[in-house]
Amino acid sequence: MPLKPLRARRAGRRQRAGATAWWWEVNPASHPVFEACDEDKKGYLSREDFKVAVVMLFGYKPSKVEVDSVMASVQQKNSGVLLEEFLKLMSTKKAAQLHHSEIRQIFTAFDMQYRGFLTLEDFKRAFNSIAPKLPERIIVEAFREVDQDSDGHVSFKEFESAMNYGQNEVSQLHFA
Repeated sequence: MPLKPLRARRAGRRQRAGATAWWWEVNPASHPVFEACDEDKKGYLSREDFKVAVVMLFGYKPSKVEVDSVMASVQQKNSGVLLEEFLKLMSTKKAAQLHHSEIRQIFTAFDMQYRGFLTLEDFKRAFNSIAPKLPERIIVEAFREVDQDSDGHVSFKEFESAMNYGQNEVSQLHFA
């Protein structure tokens, strides 16, 4: 009988540890970066600390608008960005980068001529290979919908916009 409560306590610890491990698994590089940027060990990243952390993780300096957005969302509660908030922001940024990369790969697969834009023929070829029974009129309608400026070409920006249509932006910070 005494083993059961001990097992339950261990299981509870494993569950709590699992939550921490999840953050680490999603963004293993972010935690040491947070610690390195929190030089004074204050427990949060100031505006300047946050900028340095983004540079370290993603290789670019965030814009004033991006930093303002993050700081406005966290400074209502804290003096800066806490570790948990930082990990959430960085995992969201990483997911957005992966999503963008996947869209780029799909666009490239459609653009068999490597022109940097898609034509109606590119759409037809792609859709015929993945959905051969799809009526041509549906493909034409889809192309016209995606070709926002009606120039007969679908740019990557138009393609990306169509691929993201209806997606919820869950982050208060969408790094460009």
